[in-house]
Order: sequence, then C-alpha cells, then structure tokens
Amino acid sequence: MRRKVVALAVGLAVAVPALAAEPITGRWVTGEKDAVVAIARCGKALCGTIEKFLILPKGGNDQRDVNNADPAKRSRKLIGTAILTGLAADADVWKGQVYDPKSGKTYTSEVRRKDAKTLEVKGCVGPFCQTQVWKKVG
Repeated sequence: MRRKVVALAVGLAVAVPALAAEPITGRWVTGEKDAVVAIARCGKALCGTIEKFLILPKGGNDQRDVNNADPAKRSRKLIGTAILTGLAADADVWKGQVYDPKSGKTYTSEVRRKDAKTLEVKGCVGPFCQTQVWKKVG
C-alpha cells in the first residue's frame, strides 16, 4: 500500500508541471517578420517590447507611436514600447494584452508555446481573434 501511495505522489509531481504554461521568454520575430520582440519579466508578469525593426517603418528606427489612441503616447518611440503586457500563466497559456501599433488598438491576448522555436500569439476582440506565429531568434 505504501508503495502505491509513493508511486501516486511521484506520478502527480511529474504530471503537474506538464499542466503549467511553457516559458515564453526570449527574443521572437513577429508573424509579419517586421520586428523582433523581447519577452521578459516585468514585475509579477511578462511583457514583450519591440527590440528592433527588421523592416523599417516610414519613420525608420525613430518611428513614433503615431496611431496610439492616447495622444500623450503618440510621441514615444516604438522601439522599446511594450506590445505584450500583463502576461500571466493560466494553465497552458499566458494571458494578457497585445498592442498593435499599426492600428493603435489594444486587444486581449493569449500566447502559447507550440515548440522550442514557435509561439502562437492571439489577439481578440470579444469572440473574434487573429493568431500570428512568431519564431525564436537564433
């Protein structure tokens, strides 16, 4: 009986981490292959900031957040801007928000690690969602 209890405890200890969201930190090329986003810890959550452009926007590396709904943020540079915010592990996904600098809108988001080199980044408004596949840098 004692062996069965120990075996069950060991089995549960091994199974529980499998239910946790896979780590998503690192540097990722966006689905449109236009930028590299660095995902790292920001306080208690994770966030993803634009690290560099792979395809230069109209304003080059000095491009400002001109489409932001908040006029006070329209003069900030896009490089260094957090586009993924508040990401917290929830079962097998990371939930938070994603900001689209092209539209100036923020959406609810789910990020899921598909494998060692691939993320699925989903942005949603109500029941309508769009998913991008991001690839690990390097």
